[in-house]
Amino acid sequence: MQLLSQLSIGQQAVISAIEAEESLFHRLSALGFRVGKPLSIIRRANFNGPLQVRLGTTDVILRNTEAARIRINTN
Repeated sequence: MQLLSQLSIGQQAVISAIEAEESLFHRLSALGFRVGKPLSIIRRANFNGPLQVRLGTTDVILRNTEAARIRINTN
């Protein structure tokens, strides 16, 4: 298992766990981040900036600190 923040651009994975406090967990769930959902990294900002993550047809921008709370399994 690895963290979403470690995923490379274009690589696909499946969410295996979300390890966050309740408020962040609910916010991520509302954005579509759920266990078992496939996702991929579309773009990374320079200098450890945010990630553009694609969940189905939805693109979400996440900070690295938030992405580090999401555990994934790569395909």
